Amino acid sequence: MGEGGDGGAVEEAAVFEVGIAVPRLPRGAAAGRGEGEDCVARLVRELEDAGLVVERVRGVPAEFIKLSAPMGTLGRAAAEMQMKKLTYIGMELQFEWDQVAAFVRQPDGCLFSWRERFACFRHLIYGIMNKTNSIIILKFDDKEFHWSQNESLLSRLEDEGVVKLVFPLHDEIKRKQLLRNWALNWHDFTLQPIDEIYSYFGTKIAIYFSFLGMYTRWLFFPAVFGLATQLIDFGPLQWLVLPAFFIFVISWAVFFLQFWKRKNSAILARWGINYSFSECKTLGNELESLSRTDDNVQEKKFGHAPDNKRILQRNEWFGVLLKIRNNAIIVLAIICLQLPFELAYAHLYEFTETEALRYLLTAAYLVAIQYYTRIGGKVSVILIKYENNQGEQSSADSLVYKVFGLYFVQSYIGLFYHASRYRDILTLRKVLIQRLIVSQVLENLIENSIPYLKYSYKKYRAVHKKKHEKESPAGKSVRLSTRVEKEYLKPSYTASIGEELDDGLFDDFLELTLQFGMIMMFACAFPLIFCFATVNNVTEIRADALKLLVMLKRPAPRVAATIGAWLNIFQFLVVMAICTNCLLLICLYDAEGKWRIEPGLAAILIMEHALLLIKFGFSHFVPEEPAWVKANRVRYVAQAQNVCSKQLLRSISKRDTKWA
Repeated sequence: MGEGGDGGAVEEAAVFEVGIAVPRLPRGAAAGRGEGEDCVARLVRELEDAGLVVERVRGVPAEFIKLSAPMGTLGRAAAEMQMKKLTYIGMELQFEWDQVAAFVRQPDGCLFSWRERFACFRHLIYGIMNKTNSIIILKFDDKEFHWSQNESLLSRLEDEGVVKLVFPLHDEIKRKQLLRNWALNWHDFTLQPIDEIYSYFGTKIAIYFSFLGMYTRWLFFPAVFGLATQLIDFGPLQWLVLPAFFIFVISWAVFFLQFWKRKNSAILARWGINYSFSECKTLGNELESLSRTDDNVQEKKFGHAPDNKRILQRNEWFGVLLKIRNNAIIVLAIICLQLPFELAYAHLYEFTETEALRYLLTAAYLVAIQYYTRIGGKVSVILIKYENNQGEQSSADSLVYKVFGLYFVQSYIGLFYHASRYRDILTLRKVLIQRLIVSQVLENLIENSIPYLKYSYKKYRAVHKKKHEKESPAGKSVRLSTRVEKEYLKPSYTASIGEELDDGLFDDFLELTLQFGMIMMFACAFPLIFCFATVNNVTEIRADALKLLVMLKRPAPRVAATIGAWLNIFQFLVVMAICTNCLLLICLYDAEGKWRIEPGLAAILIMEHALLLIKFGFSHFVPEEPAWVKANRVRYVAQAQNVCSKQLLRSISKRDTKWA
């Protein structure tokens, strides 16, 4: 889509970015009988009247309406939505088409980001209303229904089952370019075109891959150190190697998280995303949600301030109690259901003699526990709906903490059990290797094979159904010939704990946090674990890129300025790593690898407190925001104040002149 700087720019060839799927009727059946207009034809005409470029495609599984929007149409929609965009003075102002030069452009030169374009598309297609003074009779096949006044046509068609799906479409030119420069580019293991990913997928996915790339690059440092501890004999200083490695790993993790915050703020500044305004929007949503908790609060806003305060406090503490109740349910489920299952696996593992059987047992256990934990995740999704969370982000964070708690126990309780029962560093290393290898192989296999199997099954059903239709010529092969019908059959990018959680990054971030917890909490037991994690993450970048570009539908863009609650979990795991590795070091082994508790509790307390001091002390050494970002923000604030002051003075002067 051509997105020139002014309305007179010449539009390039239309790029279809949104598709609408409707049932495919036999040819000639759309005319039907009786009164009323064909609803699909009416929808197409209304979409064209809204300024969209429309193309109808008749495919095997359904019929598709592909949509593209000229620049002027997007600008009109953005103005109607009162969309706020960042200007060159650093303020987010309401978009106006005739003042387009004042607004910051995207890194690729476009005026609107992918998230903004998709929001404009939804505004246009769901904003088609019946503005006549009467009810319009529409029909589809032999079915008739009424389109009421001031009712959205697309919503009505969705309710009637005529519109099966509204979904984003891949841009083939940009998709192939990303495949070549990103998914299939192995020249640099961690180099990624983050700006292009942001332009194509939106902020949240780009932030994830930026974090994954930086995390993988930083993993090379402890991986090299860990490899050196295993290959080099340090002689009489060998007893200092693991404590030094542990201190290095904790310092590495602290600095990594701090430098990520710097990079995050720099990326947002480069993309023209004002982080402070993003926080204000989130706060505004929370306040709006809070104001809806009791209708009487608005009615008594000015007359009964003490009553308002009491109502708000009651709702606040009621929400806290609901969270405590739901968290208690999760903890009880872990203690009563998950913990016995983990202990049963540990005992079976103890009685299994051969290594091959242990690998098979571990694989079966991990597959079973995956489905068990997904059930717990679905229960968490249900519990979240009954919490009094203030805003969508608060609900998402609460879900993250609950599900991570389930997976935390699932991933580490067996390791803690082996560590405490056997007190043998070699046994713990074997269990770590088995867990790491089997879990990574299974996760990559499931993550990449299930979308392909789902697509193949849907494709088989569609082709099989088409072959048995009366209008299909006998003996003629049936195949999917258009890109849009292939994309329609692909799975959506959703979380494994529930289709209703349409954020596939939930699983990807969960996988990263579980890996980070394992390599950090058991760093002293097996320093080579960082090498395994590095190799896995290098392949994970390409696997996730291929998954998004080839195996799945193009995800709908989601708003995110940071990685959110996941950052708190990473910081929690650093503190946990200090505690677990102190125990590993102090209770560590003699020459035969047997653990001893004799060195005493004092050493544990000294090292633990020293590393906690390092953790919280180093966090303040690295500023969370680069100097150039802070300088730009200060300059923008000064410019905004200057503009507001001049406008205020002009308005005062006009008022005084009028009164004079």
